[in-house]
Amino acid sequence: MATDIAAAAEALLKARRDRVWLDALPEGARPANLEEATAVQQRVAEARGPVGGFKVGAANPQAVPGVAPLNTVDLIMTPGPVAASRFHVVGIEAEIAYLIGRDLPLRDTPYTREEVLDAVESLHPVIELVDTRFTRLGVTEPMSHVADQMNHGALVVGPALADWRKIDPVNQPVRLSFNDKTVVDHVGGNTAGDPVRLLQWLADTGARAYGGLVAGMVVTTGSCTGMLMIEPGTRVKAEFPGLGTVEVAVE
Repeated sequence: MATDIAAAAEALLKARRDRVWLDALPEGARPANLEEATAVQQRVAEARGPVGGFKVGAANPQAVPGVAPLNTVDLIMTPGPVAASRFHVVGIEAEIAYLIGRDLPLRDTPYTREEVLDAVESLHPVIELVDTRFTRLGVTEPMSHVADQMNHGALVVGPALADWRKIDPVNQPVRLSFNDKTVVDHVGGNTAGDPVRLLQWLADTGARAYGGLVAGMVVTTGSCTGMLMIEPGTRVKAEFPGLGTVEVAVE
């Protein structure tokens, strides 16, 4: 029996609306594979409004990437506090994001590395606020969490670095602090390795259901710090020396 994609999407949308969290998706509506999980993602994203970008990552430099659409409503582009009541739980990940400056439309031939890089307008330090529509992170099978926008809550986008080609993301230092206390301070940290590989995959494959990459989209490329949970009242700062700093207070 085929998985009921529509029922899965509606359950996730209802959890968002009613703030009644799920132990699991309904019987018959639990995605059995990545194709079904991404179909649920797309249904939910379309119901929530315009897509303004993507999160993409990989378990290691050789792994097939995973992707989730980011709705414009979840992109925080201007500084300021964020209400904790907007979320169920709040995990923090410091990441590096690319702003697409030129369309990369769908085509049959793969994009080269340089074509993808030439379409990038700027590089940004970002903080992903991790959340779930389930009772807790990891409570149900992995594909259901993938369907739930890969545990996305919101993305805080820091200032643009236009002269970004000098940055080496693989060897980029990062320091993450909560209420001025350093919790992570290291170099690199992204399990995916080179994020440009992720951008190429996204342009060729991951964004196909959405018509490709479009100018103005923000693409965040995986955690450089791992995920750390916070409580309301936490001021978060992610510093990427040479790239920039992004901050948010979750109140």
